[in-house]
Amino acid sequence: MRATLRWAHSDLRTHRGEALFLVLATAGIVASLLLATALFGYATNPWQRVFTQSHGAHVSLHTATAADTGKLADLDGVDSVAGPYPTASTTVSSRGSRAAVELRGTPERPLVGRPLIVSGHWLNPSTPNGVVLESRLARALLAEPGDTLTVPGTARELTVVGLADSAEPRYRPGEQPGLVWALPSAVPDPGGQVIGLRLTDPGDTSYVVQRAVTVLGSGAIGEVSTWQQARAEAQGDNRLLGQVLGLFGLGALVAAGLAVHGAIGTRIRGHLRDLSVLKAIGFTPGQVVRIFLLQHLAYALLGALAAAGLAEALGSRIPGRLGDAVGVWQGLPGHTVALLVVPVGAVLFIGATTGLAAWRAGRVPPVPVPRPAATSGGRLSGVSRRALGVRIPPALVLGWHKAFTRRPRSLATVARLTLPLLLIVVAMSAWTTIDRFHSEPEQVGLPTTLSVRADAGLGEQQARSLLESDPQVAAAYPGVETAALGPSQTATIALRGLGTHRDPYPYTLAEGRPARGADEAVAGQGLLDLLDVRVGDWVRMTVGDRPQILHIVGRSIEPENAGRVISTSLDTLREDDPGLRPTLYELRLDPGADPREVADRLATAGRGHLDVHTVINPADGLSPLRAVVAGLIAVLALIGLIELLTAIGGTVREGERDLLALKAIGLSPRQITAITVTATGLTALTAVLAATALGLPLAHWLIDAQGRSSGIGAGIAQGPSAILMVLLGAAAVLCAAALAAVPAARAARRRLADTLSAVA
Repeated sequence: MRATLRWAHSDLRTHRGEALFLVLATAGIVASLLLATALFGYATNPWQRVFTQSHGAHVSLHTATAADTGKLADLDGVDSVAGPYPTASTTVSSRGSRAAVELRGTPERPLVGRPLIVSGHWLNPSTPNGVVLESRLARALLAEPGDTLTVPGTARELTVVGLADSAEPRYRPGEQPGLVWALPSAVPDPGGQVIGLRLTDPGDTSYVVQRAVTVLGSGAIGEVSTWQQARAEAQGDNRLLGQVLGLFGLGALVAAGLAVHGAIGTRIRGHLRDLSVLKAIGFTPGQVVRIFLLQHLAYALLGALAAAGLAEALGSRIPGRLGDAVGVWQGLPGHTVALLVVPVGAVLFIGATTGLAAWRAGRVPPVPVPRPAATSGGRLSGVSRRALGVRIPPALVLGWHKAFTRRPRSLATVARLTLPLLLIVVAMSAWTTIDRFHSEPEQVGLPTTLSVRADAGLGEQQARSLLESDPQVAAAYPGVETAALGPSQTATIALRGLGTHRDPYPYTLAEGRPARGADEAVAGQGLLDLLDVRVGDWVRMTVGDRPQILHIVGRSIEPENAGRVISTSLDTLREDDPGLRPTLYELRLDPGADPREVADRLATAGRGHLDVHTVINPADGLSPLRAVVAGLIAVLALIGLIELLTAIGGTVREGERDLLALKAIGLSPRQITAITVTATGLTALTAVLAATALGLPLAHWLIDAQGRSSGIGAGIAQGPSAILMVLLGAAAVLCAAALAAVPAARAARRRLADTLSAVA
């Protein structure tokens, strides 16, 4: 044991840099996997906690006031019912902020879908105008218990008595109204009612919705929301961040394992005589294997412990969403198990790859096998000899020969170096795609910047004139957006009519063509998947009690409502309802215009009749991903550096036996050094080309697959620019050449006696 420790200590002193890189790489990988675990927990558990504690409804149905919802309690699969509660749609204002809300008359705190009070108290008859706000709506309005809300256009005032968490779909400006609980007396003119159903089997959600539509009639149901939709919305971008971190963390773990495997294999080839001496003095094959295995397991364990300790102590202090995610994750029941399992799994994986390479060390015979007399690279090919004959620099020819003559070994080296570079290309593609959302939003389904909702006090022509009179408004597209039931009447989709035939809305199409004719529409990927239809199909939906049939002629990139949107022109909807008037206007601004300044001017000019919001960009929620991608690129670069050092060490060691022949034919030490540098540079260049050829298509496929799964749809992927790819390739090749220069020069200047001893 003492001899084993002494040998390990001597090896550590000789390879300090490699040991440090392995520790740092393991720490980065484990940290990435822990953050991915935290984000997955943060994405799922907060909503699940609220849903469980509030005894949330699996199905919420918005119906007409005349609908006989009492029949729903007798449906098979319905365990309990909340409501019906009268509802009214209105707008409230607080401290200069406005929001569309749903007032829900709730005489007493419900048992199903029970709001969880986080501040203040529940409704009290002593405060007849008191309301409880959903917490996300309260943050948007900057409202707290005790504040007063006004209803624009009326003299009504509402007093905030409490804030509550709810598992129902959350407030989204311009998309989903906020939820406000009030006493029935505060909802004087209800426009509908809502009822919540708690099911005995959540898996039967679609079946129960179908039965409810059959019992009440399709015209009685205006909107359906399910617990799956609310959960998916609550997870949102956090789950995407977790997927990205998990994917790159696992990829980096595989790359690190292969790098360790290659490093040990190269060191074994370079220390065959040392291993034979160890065998000769009494080391068993098992002891030799344990030397390598325990040494590298110690490196991996040190890195894993460092990552786990830093994540536990400092993770919650990371700015932004990552810090919030770690803070929530640390309070979850499975936190301790994950904090143990992830580092242990990473260490065991690295140990497994180490063991495969160390097994070769145990097979080294105790008597050194004489090295072959032939040079390590074999005989020169005819092409190489002719290249030397036409005065191509020997360093280039012999460097190419050294890099690619031993095909199995050369291919393995290139493959190990390609993997981290490939992941870097994918990470750069993710970064570029996020930047595209910010720099070219019109290319990813966001052609407008502001969304304006006008109340009944403004006529259509008056509203358009008011909006287009602003000097920085380039175009104003009138439209309506309403909830509709799909063909099976089990899910709610968004039906939009934007623009006119004369002034069409500039949809971003990824497939098909724009909707120009009557009854033509474009749809998001989420709607196509939900209804199981394709471009070219006809879709029948129900809007209130009126059927609407549209021909899908194109697929639009649709970032809103999980892509469950079908869009046509306002003129098409007016053909079935001539009295339809626009309720919203999408504004395209001049380049360089400040959306906030324009919004303030329009709100002032509208005198309370306009509700102006900036269009939400999905990339705004992905801003933490940039820091994540930067950190992952650093970890992957570190793994690539380890592989480069391994390749350089192997090339220098194998070149020792060629020194005599190279010096004998008259090559100078500088030329011999150039051979090793060229061989290393060509290996790196080949890996860069392979990573580019494989990484760009893989990145497009991964990003588009994520786009399809989120409902946005394929077609959003954007690869890095040619300049960035050239810079990546140049950096990899120059780094490889610079790292190889010093050891190659040292080896080329060795004395002949040292060279003879190495060859012997």
